[in-house]
Amino acid sequence: QVQLVESGGGLVQAGGSLRLSCAASGRPINNYAMGWFRQAPGKEREFVAAISWSASSTYYTRYKYSVKGRFTISRDNAKNTVYLQMNSLKPEDTAVYYCAADPAADKVVVTTRYEYDYWGQGTQVTVSS
Repeated sequence: QVQLVESGGGLVQAGGSLRLSCAASGRPINNYAMGWFRQAPGKEREFVAAISWSASSTYYTRYKYSVKGRFTISRDNAKNTVYLQMNSLKPEDTAVYYCAADPAADKVVVTTRYEYDYWGQGTQVTVSS
């Protein structure tokens, strides 16, 4: 079992930045594909960003089109943690952000929420205009 705990959310003005962290426990996540999703009130949970795992430390990433160039996903396997750096935030980025883990194959980026086995409890991000 993997437990995931997100942190780093908060209230920020449009144009500002936040860095979300997802700390994993229970087992190492070095061979798990990891992802970030978000859910705004009244909307479906949607994909934001994902990162593969890799035996060679060459990671693959993928982003939702609207966050590409503003958000960066990264991982620190030594700390069993995944990050989401969010810059140039917009009011439409307001949502609860969730971290997810999937024991996928090497170098696979997982973008579909139904493929993820483990989820955190979420952290609120609010961007004011």
